[in-house]
Amino acid sequence: MTILNFDSKVFLAPMAGITDKPMRKLVKNFGAGQMVSEMVAINAIQRKNPKSYRIADVRDEAYPVIVQLVGGDEALFADACRLAEELGACSIDINMGCPVKKIVNNNSGSYLMKDMPLAEKIIKAAVAASQLPVSVKFRKGWDNNSVNATEFARMCEACGAAYVTVHGRTRSDFYSGTADWETIAKVKNAVKIPVIGNGDITSPYDAEKMINETGVDAVMIGRAALGAPWLISQTHDYLETGREPQPVPLTVVKEALLTHIKELIAYYGEKLALSVSRKYVCWYCKNCRDARRFRENYVRINNFPEAYAEIDRYFAALEEQN
Repeated sequence: MTILNFDSKVFLAPMAGITDKPMRKLVKNFGAGQMVSEMVAINAIQRKNPKSYRIADVRDEAYPVIVQLVGGDEALFADACRLAEELGACSIDINMGCPVKKIVNNNSGSYLMKDMPLAEKIIKAAVAASQLPVSVKFRKGWDNNSVNATEFARMCEACGAAYVTVHGRTRSDFYSGTADWETIAKVKNAVKIPVIGNGDITSPYDAEKMINETGVDAVMIGRAALGAPWLISQTHDYLETGREPQPVPLTVVKEALLTHIKELIAYYGEKLALSVSRKYVCWYCKNCRDARRFRENYVRINNFPEAYAEIDRYFAALEEQN
């Protein structure tokens, strides 16, 4: 079963500074999965801020991309939705779950779970402005004393949202503790539109478990895919065919890292790509031996020839240990 017209019920979660074009392209190289952009501030895209405009421009990607927008002004939201449609979005997602202080202080992200009248205006404006399906991503609630995900989901549906995504944590939780799948199940039972479940899915088996326990139509995977771009397609294949995920050989891990760096260079240029690559190196080697020393060596490197040499050295050492 697919959700709406998407080719997969496994979604790569939008993560600021992470799910950029290089990351999406690499994930898709491994197989199926639905891609979502980094969040784009509506005021920045509206004034065509070069960085934000570029993030929202997905016209040259060979697969459908949902563009996620964040903001607290319904008029600007309408303009941003129209522009996102022009820039190639296949669907628009409204971020009403980001817990970051600077977003919340701008009456955006998870702040909107405390201001349902404003959230309602924004959703209606987005739906009216674009021909694309509009979704809303939100959390369990602001904190554990104000859990309102079910009520919020009903409001989203009434305003014309085509589907919703629920992260089973409150804003106060940020990313700590355990995601509350029971609340996700309550949301699924409360609305007729498709529901995507998000939170604590680290393997294909977790995805299957969430679907079985909550009844959600699809799942969204975020942090577990960092340094594991194959996880989205593995999960898709397991859910669709029952194919068991196989251990990923070191040669594949190394090749994925090198391909990721190549895509970072093509997108950002060498100077910026080197600094961006440092966080990815940490993620790719997170479960490997001597990872700490490798990371410490890599972050001190200031050019790509040395970076590639260090990657070769590290993975050669791992192969010898095996």
